[in-house]
Amino acid sequence: MSATDFWTWAAQQPQRLALVTPEYDEYSFGALAERVNQVSHGLRALGLVRGDTISMVMHNCAEWVELALAVQQLGLYLTPINFHLTGPEIAYIIENSESKAFFAASRYAEATAKAVEQLSFDRNACFVVDGAIAGFRPFEELWEDQPTTAPERRAGGSMMLYTSGTTGRPKGVRKPLPETGPEEAAASSALLASLFDIQAGVGAHLCAGPLYHAAPGGFGIGALHLGQTLVLMDKWTPEGTLERIDRYRITASHMVPTMFIRMLDVPDEEKRKYDVSSLTNVIHAAAPCPEATKHRMIEWFGPVIYEYYAATEGGGTYCNAHEWLEHPGTVGKPWPGSEVAIFDDEGNELPPGEIGTIYMRSPMGEFEYYKDEEKTAKSRMHGMFTVGDMGFIDQDGWLFIRDRKIDMVITGGVNIYPAEIEAVLVQQPLIRDVAVFGIPDDEKGEVVKAVVELHDGVEPNDSTRDAIMQYVGENLAKYKWPRSIDFIDALPRLPTGKLYKRFLRDKYWEGRERAV
Repeated sequence: MSATDFWTWAAQQPQRLALVTPEYDEYSFGALAERVNQVSHGLRALGLVRGDTISMVMHNCAEWVELALAVQQLGLYLTPINFHLTGPEIAYIIENSESKAFFAASRYAEATAKAVEQLSFDRNACFVVDGAIAGFRPFEELWEDQPTTAPERRAGGSMMLYTSGTTGRPKGVRKPLPETGPEEAAASSALLASLFDIQAGVGAHLCAGPLYHAAPGGFGIGALHLGQTLVLMDKWTPEGTLERIDRYRITASHMVPTMFIRMLDVPDEEKRKYDVSSLTNVIHAAAPCPEATKHRMIEWFGPVIYEYYAATEGGGTYCNAHEWLEHPGTVGKPWPGSEVAIFDDEGNELPPGEIGTIYMRSPMGEFEYYKDEEKTAKSRMHGMFTVGDMGFIDQDGWLFIRDRKIDMVITGGVNIYPAEIEAVLVQQPLIRDVAVFGIPDDEKGEVVKAVVELHDGVEPNDSTRDAIMQYVGENLAKYKWPRSIDFIDALPRLPTGKLYKRFLRDKYWEGRERAV
């Protein structure tokens, strides 16, 4: 059997384990399908029709999955909202997406209540999961009296995700709804999985990141369409990851380099408690991975680690562990149907080895930044799009990323790529995490600053700075050295691995304008 949609698996193997919540509650495919149908009928009872949007602020939980699958058989858009946002930021996305219903977990009561109050949103279409929020209806009221049979007029739905907003207000990435039924629309998950050698019908997928993000959500729901068990985590920890890999014989997961670094920090005697031999497909992306870190992960997990380069908007490139070991640092070659090119600011395609802006053409279809024609147009060149990353393609066609264009430091006319410096610094034994960026300098325009999160027990003092700079001197050319180092308790990094670098950088640039 090689079905590529959740509903066929539920019909043919209803007793198989489909979902494990962070609290270890378990749902079979049959039971989950019945709940998805009830939720679907409940959404229809609200008056929602094909093309409408619902949004939510929720942690990884069964209700998240139920809503996502319901949308995928009703022809709706689902906008999951970053649960770190404030009330006004949430309100902006609810309003911009034209959401007709809103769902929130009680742990985010303060921010979500403020968002709804700011918009005077219809409280009859506001639902709360796992607790109470003033004026919100319990989620159970949506589905508990609804039938468990499939709804009529089923149609494929889609996500409308919002960019993370690290360089401004988030924008909705809206793609046309599929013109097919849910089963056919879900088949795209199988095509994506095939790039990473994931097999349908066997194994279990660990969702280590937040489902609201494109990759964890896409790979997580995609695992259900492939007939795999989906195991959810809520608040990520390295020990919790290893424990679930061992307990559920996890075969696949999507992770980010920060998770690799934190797992490698686990003492060896603790690592040995957990059997990770079931892993066959560990996929990573979202941020640059230091080469030394990836080498160590391949030594530990085996040659099961895959990397890709893509974005919410589309993509991309990919490579397996063997290809990466032959071309260390690459993020791969274009996957089938994709194109990648490097252009300069004037739109000229650059030859192999020259650094410029990365542009892609994706088989995932066209998109628009919802209600922002200017940004949509600015992201395009020669029929391709960019998300602002810089890199080069070598003579053999392998793509290498250097940094985001906005993060590049220009000091005295020389281009410096912070990601390269971060990849070296994070290997320094005293450092837990690091951010590198440019700060203003009257002589050189800008110079390199490092903000460092230290390991527990390490003192943030001049002696520590000296040790870090000694390591820098041994591993980086002098022109790349940080001219100053600040210490911070915790960097503003999302669970997706993405760093809100502008929150650190902006205070140094107050009243001044960057060239980039």
